[in-house]
Amino acid sequence: MRITIGEFLISRLKQIGVTEIIGVPGDFNLNFLEQVNEAEGIRFIGTCNELNAAYAADGYARSRGVAALLTTYGVGELSALNGIAGAAAEHVPLVSLAGAPPLYATEDRYDLHHTMADGNFRNMLDSIGQFTATAVRLTPMNAVVEIDRALHTCLREKRPVHLQLPSDISHLCVEAPDTDFDLTLPGSDPERLESAASRVLELFDAAQRPVILADLDADRHGFVPALQAFAEKTGTPYAHLNSGKGVLDEHHPLFLGTYNGAGSAPAVKAAIEQADFLITTTPRFIEANSGGFTHALPETTLDFGDQHVSIGKEHFIGITVLELLDLLLERVPAGNSQVAAAPAASISEPWEVQAGAELTQERLWPRLARFLREDDVVIAEAGTSSIGLGPHPLPTGTRYINSGIWGSIGFTLPATLGSQLAEPGRRHILFIGDGSFQMTAQELSTILRQNLKPIIVLLNNRGYTIERLILGMDAEYNDIQNWSFSQLPRIFHPDTSMRSHQARTEGELEEALADIEESEDGAFLELHLDPKDAPAGLKTFGPMTADFDFGPRGPRNP
Repeated sequence: MRITIGEFLISRLKQIGVTEIIGVPGDFNLNFLEQVNEAEGIRFIGTCNELNAAYAADGYARSRGVAALLTTYGVGELSALNGIAGAAAEHVPLVSLAGAPPLYATEDRYDLHHTMADGNFRNMLDSIGQFTATAVRLTPMNAVVEIDRALHTCLREKRPVHLQLPSDISHLCVEAPDTDFDLTLPGSDPERLESAASRVLELFDAAQRPVILADLDADRHGFVPALQAFAEKTGTPYAHLNSGKGVLDEHHPLFLGTYNGAGSAPAVKAAIEQADFLITTTPRFIEANSGGFTHALPETTLDFGDQHVSIGKEHFIGITVLELLDLLLERVPAGNSQVAAAPAASISEPWEVQAGAELTQERLWPRLARFLREDDVVIAEAGTSSIGLGPHPLPTGTRYINSGIWGSIGFTLPATLGSQLAEPGRRHILFIGDGSFQMTAQELSTILRQNLKPIIVLLNNRGYTIERLILGMDAEYNDIQNWSFSQLPRIFHPDTSMRSHQARTEGELEEALADIEESEDGAFLELHLDPKDAPAGLKTFGPMTADFDFGPRGPRNP
């Protein structure tokens, strides 16, 4: 069929599940935006800046499975690059689109705005290409092939891809296939699939202490339903890294807890490190999820990658792992593990409110964990929020969004915007610190403009608590300007229905939570905490990080 390049791109985005394109308009992408406006079943969501747009697209992709980001050449692309890099680090499939200068100007090396004015039009692709699975400039000759190649790469590799769309080609017609985009993964090599299944079942049958250790790739590649079913059918206990929190059901009796190397609970550490068959999902150990690189996995470890299986030094390639998991689930006999799992986690124990007591980190997080419901989307900012919430089990069916690897603060407010655009029917609860909030605060206005209704819990502790615990407890560089945070919803949107609350004591917190439970209007809850107070995990993490960063001659050990 004959179709314009812009219309073909839009049709492909719709076919992979994108109904919102998130970004910022600019002169080189306005013609494409006109085509988006004319299309049915897809719309543009404008954000306050490109970095926030990239964060929002990341959150959208985590809930929808893929997202589309739109920026303009140079200034827009580079402004979004931190968010694109974060999606790459966190293995999030994101289609980044950038309106680019006209093709004739690119080919004739014009000196243009948004460039270095030196005729170089490769530098943006080269920069962004370092953080994407592919980065390409579209032309009328390559557009159909490259669009499909980029989308297949994005969905298969679970990485961002980047397409530059020159401003003078979006309305040009090309020949394109009239079939829908094929979302299926290539099938496995039959012999390799059968050999892998036989070997896995052989080792699993011989194991006395099998355990599953999940990380975020289990979610990204769609392994979770099969892994959960495998654990339940065989009675195999499981744990996760903190970068994989919420991947498997934390309220199931088979759940052991969080593995964090030497920082693990003794029972979890023993179960993982003494397992005679450990099943993993390509864990990536950084200092923050390995107890400072003290992890020690057993020799007999099976790793499910996206397109391969490794068992020690045995490697099975040419496999679509989803097919293998289905085959294993079908063939593995039911049984009961001999590894003692932890008692089913509970947050329903009686809670006695100390009405006049000031809020403390120690008592705050158990109470907030009790506020969560099944099927919530919980977003926790890197630092105090993720560390404070980390030890507490999430209700069954919770989607947990966190930047455990990249850790760019400010990510979670725009990510909440994107996730709620992708799944508007689910309750979204964001936990964010005041310092992180100030990084991307503008996107609260977009949340309100889109009539979204998240519950935003802001921890006002007058600065960067995580940094204080690393170095500079009383240093001015860890302070921030104190805003009237709870007034911001009405400042950004005077007619908003979002309710604002403040709490300094446990009694005030209870009143606020009760009001939030009864309302469907969304809420902004500002909690006032001592700047020097911190969750127990952060009190350990801070000194450990200081020792790692600064060494024995550092400022903590002059």
